[in-house]
Amino acid sequence: MKRAWITIGSFDGIHLGHQKIIDNLVKGAKNNGAPSIVITFFPHPAVSIRNITDPYYLTSPEEKDRILSGLGVNSVLTMHFDYSISQLSPQDFINTLHRQLKFSCLLVGYDFRLGADRKGSLKILECLGDKMGFCVRAIKPLQKLSKPISSSVIRSALKRGDLNTANTLLGYPYSIEGTVVHGDGRGKHIGIPTANLSVWGGKLLPSKGVYAAFIYINKKRFPTVVSIGFRPTFYEIPEQQTIEAHILNFSDQIYGMKIKLQFISRLREEKKFGSVKELIKQIRKDISDAEEALSNDTTPTDISS
Repeated sequence: MKRAWITIGSFDGIHLGHQKIIDNLVKGAKNNGAPSIVITFFPHPAVSIRNITDPYYLTSPEEKDRILSGLGVNSVLTMHFDYSISQLSPQDFINTLHRQLKFSCLLVGYDFRLGADRKGSLKILECLGDKMGFCVRAIKPLQKLSKPISSSVIRSALKRGDLNTANTLLGYPYSIEGTVVHGDGRGKHIGIPTANLSVWGGKLLPSKGVYAAFIYINKKRFPTVVSIGFRPTFYEIPEQQTIEAHILNFSDQIYGMKIKLQFISRLREEKKFGSVKELIKQIRKDISDAEEALSNDTTPTDISS
């Protein structure tokens, strides 16, 4: 087998720009009879360097591995990113990597930088390639909505509730995964039972509000209304943020099960109602709006399925 083709990056979210790099990597490696390898990092370099404690990630390490495998990558090598790695020069990092993997080609994004103080420019990588015997290919940027695609743009869109932009730049519906846990039973008490979801603390959630979504349970998909927020109608002082999913036409017990929520459209902001009766009336409308949104859904299938 020939020496590997590799790419290096955080690849958080694996958006359309990332997918273009991966597509070039997989096709190029196959055409040359070589394995394809993605070198990525956890924690995310920004999380480590800036000491970010708020939820940040578009994809967990497990989600990322699964998506990359689904895109045809042969191997994913996740490196633990810490201070010592952040201080490596581009030369030291590439030297170490090349000794271990003996790769023959390195694919990178148009704005890729590597090493301490981001000094590893494309020109430096090409010089290292000439010395060590590997090619360097820079993939041109992919643009959507008249701007380059980036994970930071997608994070900003999710934080402000712009799900349409986030999904467009990802190329698939944003999703979260977690375990169904017991809540306080308020949904069941008012005749609209919900599944409460516990998710990984590092996962970035869409902003507070109500969403039309699909829930995946044992690989089966069901239309769902999802509420993310602090339930202000019931609590004057905000408690812990909750993720509640009302699954349409569904009555099975799913406590303790692992599920996935795939967000299709944002229906409205979170709102405090004057009475429970007003809340129930609005939820009925949310259900109707969600049914319409989901019946007209033409978004691509989740590539992590």
